[in-house]
Amino acid sequence: MRQFSSMLNGLARSLRGKNSGNDDRREAAEAMAKDAKRNDMILRSSGSVNVDGSNNFASVFSKRGRKGVNQDCAIVWEEFGCQSDMLFCGIFDGHGPWGHFVAKKVRESMPSSLLCNWQETLAQASLDPDTDLESDKKLKRFHTWKHSYLKTCAAVDRKLEQHRKIDSFYSGTTALTIVRQGDLIYVANVGDSRAVLATTSDDGDLVPIQLTLDFKPNLPQEAERIIQCKGRVFCLHDEPGVHRVWLPDEESPGLAMSRAFGDYCIKDYGLISVPEVTQRHITCRDQFVVLATDGVWDVVSNEEAIRIVSSRPDKAKAAKRLVEFAVQAWKRKRKGIAIDDISAICLFFHSSPLE
Repeated sequence: MRQFSSMLNGLARSLRGKNSGNDDRREAAEAMAKDAKRNDMILRSSGSVNVDGSNNFASVFSKRGRKGVNQDCAIVWEEFGCQSDMLFCGIFDGHGPWGHFVAKKVRESMPSSLLCNWQETLAQASLDPDTDLESDKKLKRFHTWKHSYLKTCAAVDRKLEQHRKIDSFYSGTTALTIVRQGDLIYVANVGDSRAVLATTSDDGDLVPIQLTLDFKPNLPQEAERIIQCKGRVFCLHDEPGVHRVWLPDEESPGLAMSRAFGDYCIKDYGLISVPEVTQRHITCRDQFVVLATDGVWDVVSNEEAIRIVSSRPDKAKAAKRLVEFAVQAWKRKRKGIAIDDISAICLFFHSSPLE
């Protein structure tokens, strides 16, 4: 895999050329993805990723609910873009009649698109070599990733609308992704999946830190945007507490999130695909991060999630333990309601087993 690092360097050089085009950048990124897959650097199903020499260990598990086909999917890409200190992982929760196709399409297109835009942003506005303060360098790196994510999500959503074989007018997907670059992680969230960090407190306890907002329609800033765009937000009588987005004059589509890819029937009425992008510096106290769809968080608290993940030393089964715990919680807490698809990624930051 490492012999392909020259490919990335070549991509960066080509981006500085006046005649380089989007097709060249996309082809180079797609070639990296194909090579990473051949070398078992990419995981797109339940399992684990543990690359020799990496500080990362990822456990992935997904379980179909009782609503039909599993519309959740995930990806973990070690040595993202042929960079030994980088990792990309994401979890996607589709909805609507074509939701499983939309989720897989976004999973397929987002990593390569992000890699292209990141390299392009670096080439156009590289870090100032005269910058001495590490804080300034980190801030510029964050702005580089944020700009890359904003550009990527806009492009992915635009291309999805134009896709001839996927009908995403009444279907869509959320997307929660993380890039780890050295001791920094960059989190981008579109929708109501959630990322929770497990860190060690001063007294030695493992405590959760929620890294993302669940973008539900009743969040004040989300509701204000939707209403300004003439959309409506309300709960159905038989679903108290479940706020949904509706068209101005129709009882449709009733989305339970305020940000998503696809769902073009309501994109003019307040639904957006703009990610919230944040960063965090990973220290020796930070143990792992859990990325999970709302099928987990609807019935499992942040505290319960990190307790379940850290309950046994076998990290390869951590995501499965969390998902199975959520399934049992659904049966106890939501009797009579069909169990949702439930998926999780547990990304560990240190190679040594949890104590």
